[in-house]
Amino acid sequence: MVTSGLVERVRLEEGNKKYEYFFPMDDQETVLLIDRWENQEALDKHHKSEMMQEIAKLREKYNLHMRVEQFVEKK
Repeated sequence: MVTSGLVERVRLEEGNKKYEYFFPMDDQETVLLIDRWENQEALDKHHKSEMMQEIAKLREKYNLHMRVEQFVEKK
């Protein structure tokens, strides 16, 4: 993701506020991605982008599996 330039491209997308990876010290098989978007519309646009197709290809290539949890900020 980093060497392909995808991370930086996602960070530059309109509406992106945060896109960071974290690695647990005791679990080398897990990567935590925290991304934050201005609103649901920006997130939906990101999910429909060509970049998501590139990300899906990388997941398939490396046999990666993901679990998504969404947290909504209370206002």
